[in-house]
Amino acid sequence: MSRGYSPLTQRILLLNLIPVALLTLGAVYLSDYEEELIDSELASLLVQGEMVAAGIGEVAVVGGESTVNRMDADAARQLLTRLVRPTGVRARLFSETGELLADSAMLNELGRIHVVPLPPPEVPMEAEPEYSVGERISDWIARQLSRVDHYPEYVEKPIPTLRDFPEAASALRGFNASAVRSAGQGRLLLSAAVPVQRYKQVLGALLLTRDNRAIAASLREVRYDMLTIAAAALGITVLLSLYLAGTITQPIVRLARAADEVRLARESRPEIPDLGKRGDEIGDLNDALRSMTEALWLRINTIESFAADVSHELKNPLTSLRSAIEMAGHPNLDGERRARLMGIVMDDINRLNRLISDISDASRLDAELMRGEVKQVDLDKLLRDMVHHYAVTANQKSGVEVEFRVAANPPFMAHGHDGRYGQVFRNVIDNALSFAPPGSRILVELGRDSRNGPFVVTIDDEGQGIPEDNLESIFQRFYSERPTEHFGQHSGLGLSICRQIVETYGGTIAATNRRGPDGKVLGARFTVRLPAATGRK
Repeated sequence: MSRGYSPLTQRILLLNLIPVALLTLGAVYLSDYEEELIDSELASLLVQGEMVAAGIGEVAVVGGESTVNRMDADAARQLLTRLVRPTGVRARLFSETGELLADSAMLNELGRIHVVPLPPPEVPMEAEPEYSVGERISDWIARQLSRVDHYPEYVEKPIPTLRDFPEAASALRGFNASAVRSAGQGRLLLSAAVPVQRYKQVLGALLLTRDNRAIAASLREVRYDMLTIAAAALGITVLLSLYLAGTITQPIVRLARAADEVRLARESRPEIPDLGKRGDEIGDLNDALRSMTEALWLRINTIESFAADVSHELKNPLTSLRSAIEMAGHPNLDGERRARLMGIVMDDINRLNRLISDISDASRLDAELMRGEVKQVDLDKLLRDMVHHYAVTANQKSGVEVEFRVAANPPFMAHGHDGRYGQVFRNVIDNALSFAPPGSRILVELGRDSRNGPFVVTIDDEGQGIPEDNLESIFQRFYSERPTEHFGQHSGLGLSICRQIVETYGGTIAATNRRGPDGKVLGARFTVRLPAATGRK
């Protein structure tokens, strides 16, 4: 199926983009970091306030250790202006009665005239600082994510009192205190109050106030750095995800298209692309598909060849049967010739019946081999029981002795199926019996090539042997070259079925001739090698 998009690529991109998205959200939402900065700024204000309050307590206080101390308001204003104004912090000084004595935002005396520094001559008065697009975006994000609603609102009053600043009231009681207030548009005002003391006597309260511009700038810088890292990570992640998806989806698409070509092929034989060199799971899938395709083509070719062989083999007895029936119906035919023709008819019918039965067995064999359960087979017990049966029946029918010999130490547990192995040995022994002269011997021997090698079963007869040119062709379908008395009793499928069964379980079967010292043929030998069950699943 052809798609304009790849669902697998989308899933890979989505899964890989989730960590980058979380990093981006973390860069945008820095509430914990902002709280840490606020706490750090409040602590800094408290330290600065303690230093300024200590200076005021030493310089701007009238009195001694044994007299009543009081704060000199004028000296305190002058000192406050010198110590606090350069730091950019707004300072307010309250007396012990709660009266506002000084405000660094005003002139040296109490009033409403604010101190506003003049800009440089070349900069117009109305000029405002220019912010970059990134800074504006960052400020907008900060305003959207700001939690100013959690803090009380700050209202600037013309003449503030102690009641407007609870932290200053705490300082008059001798305790350091701090507070955070909302000034609108995402701005915060941080304030810290410390007592002004002289000889343990609280003479007033110093309130320092600073906005959160430094904190906002720090957050903006951190956000910018984290978003830069997130953007770089996003680009790298997308490229790597596309590369990873390409290494996964493209080979799978190629394999899917090749599988469709194989499925739709009629005359040609498409090949599955070779991706086995990848060395990963897709390479394993490719190898499995190639093996499966080769097996399918082999099975298709086998079926076609089998159908052609069946058609050819059925034509011979049918042609012979038709000729015999036509001749038997001739009116001038005498009784002896008619009986001979009817014998030919019965032989052809028996051969057809044998062919049909063996063809049916052969057609079912492949499917049964694929579905059959693989287990351990005790070859010693299987062959002993089979040879015992043949030793009785073969001797009674043709006077041929069948013996069994073990040439190695047990156990003999093979990998395969006992029913199918029994079919192999029966077909080979039946084949040997059809060629063995009366009074001869058939020897079945069980051994092993090596300690961990396959099991070897040999079946030796004392017949005429096999022509050297036919040692391999006897395993082809419908091949049969037997004595006259056995003609028609075998379809030529027995040895072909034996090879198919043995090779299915990883074994081999071969035929040779036994020869004496003088080179004379002593009989035929069939050698069956079967894999051991040890270490196999």
